[in-house]
Amino acid sequence: MSLSNLLRNKELKFDLIIFVFIYFIGIIVGFKLDISCGFLVLVMGILFLLLYLFSNYRRYSRLANLSQDIDRMLHQKTPIPFEKYREGELSILENELSKMTLRLTEQAESLLQDKRYLSDTMADLSHQLRSPLTSLQLVTVMLKDASVGSDSWCKLLVEQNQLLSHMSWLIEAMLKMAKMDANTAYLKSEPVSVQELITKACEPFLIPMELHNQTLFCQLPDTDSSFIGDLNWTAEAIQNILKNCTEHISSGGEIRMQAKSNSLFTEIIIEDNGPGFSSEDLPHLFERFYKGSNSGSQSIGIGLALSRMIIAAQNGTIKAENIPQGGARFIIHFYHNTTI
Repeated sequence: MSLSNLLRNKELKFDLIIFVFIYFIGIIVGFKLDISCGFLVLVMGILFLLLYLFSNYRRYSRLANLSQDIDRMLHQKTPIPFEKYREGELSILENELSKMTLRLTEQAESLLQDKRYLSDTMADLSHQLRSPLTSLQLVTVMLKDASVGSDSWCKLLVEQNQLLSHMSWLIEAMLKMAKMDANTAYLKSEPVSVQELITKACEPFLIPMELHNQTLFCQLPDTDSSFIGDLNWTAEAIQNILKNCTEHISSGGEIRMQAKSNSLFTEIIIEDNGPGFSSEDLPHLFERFYKGSNSGSQSIGIGLALSRMIIAAQNGTIKAENIPQGGARFIIHFYHNTTI
């Protein structure tokens, strides 16, 4: 750093003006008192000025070097040699910059992980959509065949509608999971009636279960209880669990749901009399895109993962286990006196 660049600092120029003003006053007073005293003030003033300029020159040179190191770190990913800046007031700046460097490194790693996760998610989504799309194309080709009879045509239309519903649910579930991952799913924090929640969650399954000769039993507390959460999102979580249960019970199967509350939490238990879980599947049930050994052909493996995300976002917990008498059990806890 040259002297001209050093004097561009407004704070330093102001200090020099004040110093020169006081310095000349000191020289005048010194010479009036005694010539030797005046020369002493003159020499000491010059020495002090040179020392002051040298000290500031050295400090601003180090700041300029630090600025260059920061620039290289940002553009060339070259680490900053902080050991060079551990003297005097630069140590404070070094401490803050080391924190900033660590934070930038963490953010860069987080962004890289997000990119990888987004890539994996898109690959999973495309893989899951490929099968129903292929089937849908085949059904469309068969529907164009003039030789297809009316009975076969109706069956093909039903199959087409099922494929479209399956794809629609998949895309909607993936979008919801993406919102949860990005923290853009704004869950409400308000009292949720347990009776209203279970009624809302069970309603879409009443007719399909009746058509498949399946039964849903609900046991609610005598007095309605509540917890702090989001009614619609929580109903979505429970519906995904019920959907999983309906897929794993046969005709004539049963699903039982009960709810109770105490001073610590509200508990919702969902049970079915299906085959239950294998010991290998239990640790992975809530992992994204995991399909257990008893999963059906239409299973995707995101319903339970989405349910866990929604429940966890409301300070709740969920676990799955096998019933000793046979069947699967899901236990959900929503803790009281907590906010989202």
